[in-house]
Amino acid sequence: MEIGFDSFGSAVVDETTGKVLHAEKSMTDLLDRIVHADRMGIDVFGMGEHHRPDYFDSSPVTILAAAAARTERIRLTSAVTVLSAADPVRVFQSFATLDLIAKGRAEMVVGRGSFIDAFPLFGYDMKDYNELFTEKLDLLLKIRDNERVTWSGRFRPTLSDQPVYPRPSQDPFPIWLGVGGTPASFARAGTLGLPLMVAVIGGETHRFRPLIDLYRKSWTEAGHDPAGMKVGLHSLGYVAENTNQAVEDFYPGHTRTMNKIGRERGWRPQSRPHFDAQRGPLGALLVGGPEEVAEKILRHSEALGGIDRLTLQMDSAELTHEQRLRAIELIGKEVAPRVKAG
Repeated sequence: MEIGFDSFGSAVVDETTGKVLHAEKSMTDLLDRIVHADRMGIDVFGMGEHHRPDYFDSSPVTILAAAAARTERIRLTSAVTVLSAADPVRVFQSFATLDLIAKGRAEMVVGRGSFIDAFPLFGYDMKDYNELFTEKLDLLLKIRDNERVTWSGRFRPTLSDQPVYPRPSQDPFPIWLGVGGTPASFARAGTLGLPLMVAVIGGETHRFRPLIDLYRKSWTEAGHDPAGMKVGLHSLGYVAENTNQAVEDFYPGHTRTMNKIGRERGWRPQSRPHFDAQRGPLGALLVGGPEEVAEKILRHSEALGGIDRLTLQMDSAELTHEQRLRAIELIGKEVAPRVKAG
């Protein structure tokens, strides 16, 4: 199993003025963490995409390219590319260029994102939510698989035998489908023969097993090579020296972040008992000491019928740069070896 971490490039925002503070330092620290992850043997790093003041990741490929120039082994991916609000031609060109810079270490995870900020920003209508993604994914895959493309659709001008350059180092270029909890999305990934990245940020992870089984069934029925089937799991988490320290570090900031998002979406406030349940044996949170987190990852993998990639996202907890560096070190030196040993 590959072990990695994702980031949204958390910004420090003054709660009174709403202004972003220490922007240059935050970006420098983020790149330093990716370099540190590469040195610690972490397999993959994913950069999210948002268009809001809380995060610096509105241009993830720029960040990934800067990381590619400073790293040697770690795979670099989006997490996720909000394809519905983007031009698939430009998306492919950007990631193909990244792949050349990274010498074949780039990937992308495409999805519709967990926020809708990109839709009004780029002039798209939410009523076209499903149709936009379906059409643009179709075009992106055609561009990946063909140097010259003839295509027509509703939301973009027609392409007539149009070449798309540059071509990436990898052929085919890895494109994962990022999904939440919609059965149709799991079935689509299987039917198209795309690796699956499942975002589980709450609830009980094992409850996603029927959806992952649907992905596997759809893959088989479509006649794809079983060797290409991959399942990834994206979870919120954090690793410290021991469980008590991890909870003490993670809980306050995570609760503030989740309650802030909750106010936007009408969720009930998160309580400590709810947090403890999520951190428990069946809950989605991967928060604890190295041994505890490694054991929980293996339990999740078994419950889901086996996973090929696990990425942790620590940004929700407002951790310091030093805390995140230490967590990356513990994941690379202690968690990953335990997981890979099975």
